[in-house]
Amino acid sequence: MQHRMVSDLMTTPVVSVRRDTGFKEIAQLLAEYDITAVPVVDEEDRPVGVVSEADLLRKEAAQLDPAGLLPVLHPKPAARAKAEASTAEGLMNSPAVTARPQWTVVEAAQVMERHRVKRLPVVDEAGRLVGVISRADLLRVFLRGDRAIREEISRDVLVRTLGIAPSAVTVHVVDGRISLKGFVERKSLIPVVVRLCRGVDGVVDVSAELDYRLDDTSATPETGASRRAQLAP
Repeated sequence: MQHRMVSDLMTTPVVSVRRDTGFKEIAQLLAEYDITAVPVVDEEDRPVGVVSEADLLRKEAAQLDPAGLLPVLHPKPAARAKAEASTAEGLMNSPAVTARPQWTVVEAAQVMERHRVKRLPVVDEAGRLVGVISRADLLRVFLRGDRAIREEISRDVLVRTLGIAPSAVTVHVVDGRISLKGFVERKSLIPVVVRLCRGVDGVVDVSAELDYRLDDTSATPETGASRRAQLAP
């Protein structure tokens, strides 16, 4: 099974700034390149933080309402310092949470979820910036065609990985939703089949109606007439 890696999906080359890059220059870069954040790198191109649109908007939100109609905000000291900053060093969120080019989509998505960030600078073995991966980039795996998904499941998951004959299980794919029908030799294989199918890039959901010849999950394995197990979301 071939999973798409961060290196396949990341954006390159990367727009980045230095610690001393000014507020207005950062705003201009975001507008010019139609991006929502920019990594901050040191003299050796190693990410030290990220400045996003939200970081820039703090300065606007901290301004007094000219009409005097809105309540005055009283941000915490850290937020107030960001609102008063005029360079990337004061504006950025630091340290930078980074990814590696060889990570899978799952690894990158889990790190984004854990750290509640929308993008990750991608670094090489020396820690130098080589790309940026965003939530939108990760979602591109779901643009994968149904035919490609079906072929990978039939060829790589069922035949090569599990040794199941091509004629034993029929695979239907519609808009990334997988439907499996057929039979396997052992009942214990059924959850394995489903789990591996769920791991294929572009798969949205998996349901299975699979017969089995041997129940090897019970204390006294049963043989003889096939039985059916249905696994659905």
